Amino acid sequence: MKITRTSIADVLIIEPTVFSDDRGWFMESFNEEHFNSRLSALGLPVPNTFVQDNHSSSKRSVLRGLHYQLAPHAQGKLVRVVKGSAFDVAVDIRENSPTYLKCVGLELNDSNKKMLWIPEGFAHGFLALEDDTHFLYKTTGYYHKESERSILWNDSKLDIQWPQLDSYIISQKDREAPRLT
Repeated sequence: MKITRTSIADVLIIEPTVFSDDRGWFMESFNEEHFNSRLSALGLPVPNTFVQDNHSSSKRSVLRGLHYQLAPHAQGKLVRVVKGSAFDVAVDIRENSPTYLKCVGLELNDSNKKMLWIPEGFAHGFLALEDDTHFLYKTTGYYHKESERSILWNDSKLDIQWPQLDSYIISQKDREAPRLT
């Protein structure tokens, strides 16, 4: 497994080792011991145990986010695309952080098999770049409806460079999310 820091030191790109031959390929998508030891080696905190896996399927142009949960129900997320392609975004919403309101965005797809580690204290969203994009993510906290919050996906204070598509398909809830003030 290769781990690369992003422009926000706590958000990591994880590239699993993939073994390929004429039959196909194999990879270990998660190993808690390796993941935790790699974070510790980077001087980053070991996250809470992953307690929930989520899987969504989206059409091309579906934009979901930017979502987060308030403490004590905040969630760290280990995200990946298992089919299709998505532009994935993490936004630092930790008020005392030197990277407050900075974002990281990258393409995750079924070819590059990259994953993104997004710790607690970040808002998260993604844009499906292909039909039938399957997004899979592990969370360190359970979904808690009363703690769920969102930020408007195109808030100008965030300057997220979303890929330009002809249109976006966005839920009413995400279209009506509050702007940062």
